[in-house]
Parts: sequence; C-alpha cells; structure tokens
Amino acid sequence: MWIHEHQDWPNFSWNAEKLISKLADVRHRQGVLLGKIGNLGFDLRNEAGLKTLTNDIVHSSAIEGELLNPEEVRSSIAQRLGIEIAGLKPAGRDVDGIVEMMLDATQRYAEPLTKDRLCDWHGALFPMGRSGIKRITVADWRPAEVGVMQVISGPMGREKVHFEAPDADRLEDEMARFLEWFESEDDTDPVLRAGIAHLWFVTIHPFEDGNGRIARTIADMALARADGAAERYYSMSTQIELKRKDYYSHLERQQRGTPEITKWLEWFLDCLKEALINAESTLSHVLHKASLWERISQQSPINDRQRSVLERMLDENFKGYMNSSKYAKLAKCSTDTALRDVKDLVKRGILLQNPGGGRSTSYRLNDLSNDTTV
Repeated sequence: MWIHEHQDWPNFSWNAEKLISKLADVRHRQGVLLGKIGNLGFDLRNEAGLKTLTNDIVHSSAIEGELLNPEEVRSSIAQRLGIEIAGLKPAGRDVDGIVEMMLDATQRYAEPLTKDRLCDWHGALFPMGRSGIKRITVADWRPAEVGVMQVISGPMGREKVHFEAPDADRLEDEMARFLEWFESEDDTDPVLRAGIAHLWFVTIHPFEDGNGRIARTIADMALARADGAAERYYSMSTQIELKRKDYYSHLERQQRGTPEITKWLEWFLDCLKEALINAESTLSHVLHKASLWERISQQSPINDRQRSVLERMLDENFKGYMNSSKYAKLAKCSTDTALRDVKDLVKRGILLQNPGGGRSTSYRLNDLSNDTTV
C-alpha cells in the first residue's frame, strides 16, 4: 500500500514532542543567520543571495541528474534581479526557465500558489515541450493515456519500483486539496509546512516530469514565507544533493508508509539545520572577499591580470594553491610576468607564500578576517 492509498490520506500527523527540540534549533539558527545578513551592506547581501540562489538551482537540477552551468545560472539570476556582475555569460532557455521559476516562487512568495502558477513553472522547465527527446504534456497535469506513473531504477527487465503515484483521474481533486491547504492558515509551524508541502506534492506527482524540482521550489517558497523574506541565504537543495541517496531513501520509506510523518519531518529538519550551518560558510566567504577588495582599494591599483586571477582564487570552486605557472596560464602571460605579479601581491599582503621553495613554491590568499587594517 502506498501512502496515498491509506484511509487517512492526506490527513498527516506527527509527534510534536519528538520534533520540538529540532524545530527550536532550526528556528534559532534562522534568526541568527538573518540577523547577521541584516547587518551587511546592500552589495554584500546581494552577493550572498546570488551565491545561494545559484547553488540552489544548480543542485536542485543535479539531484535529478541534470547538470547546469553555474555561470549561466548566476548570470541569468543577476540579470533578472538587476545585479551588476562582471563577465555575464549568456544563458540558454532551459536555464532561464528554471531561474524564472525559482525567482517567481521566492520573490513573490506571498502571492497565492495556484494551478495556473504551477503550470507556468512547468512550462518554464520544459520550454521545448520535451523531456530529453521525449515529448511530454507541458503546463498541465499528466494525462491518463500516459499510464501508471512510477519511480523506478535498475536495468530494463529487472526494474525496481520505488513509488507509484496516484492515477491521473485523481489529480484534479488531489491538487485542489493540496493548494487549498497550502494557502490556508493553521497553527502548524511554517517550517514544518515546508516539509509537509514537499512530501505531499512529490507524492501526488501531478506532472509527467519535473515533479522533484517543483516540489523543492514549493518548499523554498514555504521557507520564504517562514522567513518573511524574498531573499534566500540558505539552500535546502544544496544540502539534499549532498545527501541524495538518503533523501530518496527517506522519501521511499515514507511513501510506502502511512500519513504519520514524524520520521520524514525529523529528516527534513536535520537537513535544514545542515543547510543553515553551511550558509554560515557562504557568509564567511562573502565577508572574506569583501575584506580583500577593501584592502586592495586602500592601496595603489592592481593590474587586470592580478584582479582576474584573484577573482578565480576567490571562487569557492578553486582548488589548491597558486604558483607562477598556474598564474601564467590563468592570466595568459609569461612565467616571468606571472612571478612579478605574484611577488607584488605578496608584498601587498594579499598573498602569502606557503612553506617550501624552489619549483614547489606556492601561494595562498591571506585570511583577512582578523586584519585590523581593514
């Protein structure tokens, strides 16, 4: 029996006593994070929000096995929010569609969630009317002729069925009930409502494809309502992607169970806690960048090569240390020029030389977080 076949569906229940300490911890961390963000300047808030939204969109798609170019996503978000960034990279229609969906959900979080709005999101996800090479029904519930909607894995002939969604003839009633609940008010904590909405929507599985991404977008919309803020500074999808196997395991276990969802909500709260902890790291990274550029602004200007290489080193995806040959490759200059640039950055206190010498000489960014001159 699937959860949606249970006689109590969808009257969800949970053990509040088991959730209270986890929920209180999450609520406290949300408050602390938003308090720190509130003390930042406008540009730093934009930087933190842009980084978070980029990660959220990239990782939500990665959960489904779709790899997006982070630079395209970042550029698309910046253009739509009017944030000026260097090196805007043109984004494809598929990227723009996902960005439009996420921004509509978070920037307009207070507006009602309706069938038309969900269908608009679905149309944005599949602008060509296809999932891969397969033509699908777009911007409407999946039709009956599609047949049984199952989540499966394994080779053909030996497939394992992880979940089977409600029949298509149930979708209008199921979604009407879900949307009425989503817009209703009760005494359920808004964070718990985000976890319930995620599970409820992905269980109904109303579209032919894209249900997981839309379920996570709905959860983000609910969390924006919980925060009372359109800007996103922590990413649930990033954390879920890190725990992808665990995520699907908990979904399957709950969808094979009953509408008693304490275990699912415990997992959701634990995941949200980790997302908030990781947001502190993102915030620290943004502050580190701000400190470095503030230090630079107080000195004589650096050249374009140095600025370009420092931007690369400040990217969270930059691995390892810098050396003269790597610098020369990134800056497209000679090794001698690279060495002069690097020594100048060391003299300015922007780079520090690591222990060792000779051909193994390498450099790292100076940690300016405790620098009293900035």
